[in-house]
Amino acid sequence: MHAQNLRVPVELPGVQSGLLRRASIPVFPKGRFHTGSHSNAGQQHSEAAEALLDICERRHFLRRREAPQQRTWDSYRQGSHLGFGPLGVELRKNLAAQWWETTVVFREQVFAVDTPVHDLSEAVEAPLGEDLRVVPSKTLWEVLENEDLSKQELLASLKKMLKVSEMLRGSLLHGALEQYVNCLELVNKRLPFGVAQIGACFQPVKNSEENNHVRTGERTMASLVWYSSARTTGQWLDYWLRQRLQWWRKFAMSPSNFSSSDYHDEEGRRGSNIYYSFPWGEELIETLRNLGDTKLLQMYPGKASQLHGRDGRKNVVPHILSVTGNLDYGVLAYLCDCMHLTENVLPRKKAFQRKVLKLHPCLTPIKVALDMGRGPTTELRQVCQGLFSELLENGISVWPGYLETMQSSLEQLYTKYDEMSVLFTILVSDTTLESGVVQLRSRDTTMKEMMHISRLKDYLTKYISAAKDV
Repeated sequence: MHAQNLRVPVELPGVQSGLLRRASIPVFPKGRFHTGSHSNAGQQHSEAAEALLDICERRHFLRRREAPQQRTWDSYRQGSHLGFGPLGVELRKNLAAQWWETTVVFREQVFAVDTPVHDLSEAVEAPLGEDLRVVPSKTLWEVLENEDLSKQELLASLKKMLKVSEMLRGSLLHGALEQYVNCLELVNKRLPFGVAQIGACFQPVKNSEENNHVRTGERTMASLVWYSSARTTGQWLDYWLRQRLQWWRKFAMSPSNFSSSDYHDEEGRRGSNIYYSFPWGEELIETLRNLGDTKLLQMYPGKASQLHGRDGRKNVVPHILSVTGNLDYGVLAYLCDCMHLTENVLPRKKAFQRKVLKLHPCLTPIKVALDMGRGPTTELRQVCQGLFSELLENGISVWPGYLETMQSSLEQLYTKYDEMSVLFTILVSDTTLESGVVQLRSRDTTMKEMMHISRLKDYLTKYISAAKDV
């Protein structure tokens, strides 16, 4: 299963500036949740938002809080949540893998870097609340409990301790700048090129209930730092904005919920932001900033000659384009995007809404659920185990439903798997033992078809590969 290898040349792309502008999107856009009927749209959107949060917690995309009043989308927006559940972690891993593949694997002149989360900063003490520093609790208590110190001496000791303490990184930019000279040698000083990294970043988060209490917030960020000449930075900004907006929209059921806007910083340099319109309003999920050459010169004071890269026949200090995406917000965006409600009417039963999370095939944590139907348990389980191993060896994630000991109807299983965003359900039965045929049920169409077990691997691989290349 390989994505199409699209090589993007590192020469200057001919991208027109100003093509992408931010569209005005209402707080609760029509495309937020997909419903089978257009009636009572406002009420359906509100109910769908509550239903989605319930599904995400029950199916372990998000970790559930014990207190009902804390189970709101605001807790996830503000960062006061417990984190992702097992399926949410897998979804974020798949999202990060797609970002890495698009940004690094299938692109020329972009290199992977890795930097520690702790930075031993020798700079002067940063303003209060601007960064997080690691101070050993034992050392801190020894200073605070020293009764021989006056107030002035105590403050001096604490300031000294902060100055020599390690700082938790708030972004991945600092590490990318540290790697610049090494990467410049790698490309024989030819511009442009980029460095990429995915990692955790930290920021102070105030507790709204206790104003004096500040805790450590953590987020998973994806960073591309692009080095190019000053004359081409604006055109590269347009190029990367178009690429990044297309990338976010590629995996969405409602691509228009992703939008962009331009801005100018204090020095007049243009940058761009990419937003997603959540049920509670727009949130920033990615920034593209033109940082000029200032930060690079500050990182290497008095060493400007070592920073020169070749732009044609000229030697120049490159300008920095920082592209930073919040993968945690990306997970929440795609969970909101994929909610689908369909009205079903069963004979002799009241109409109900079928709830499905239609995550993109490349992002969904579990591609296939494997279950047993009627037949001899031991033999069917052996078939399931063999098929489980074969699919895993080919990179297809499988949910081993055949290990479940509690009996459930097929409709209950389908409901569960639809809410887990499982693409296909494979049912192995006594028919499989007789003829090698299994039942394959699709999440998106609910259609069931009979397929020989020998065809499953190729069929599923082609299906997922085709979705990736769209």
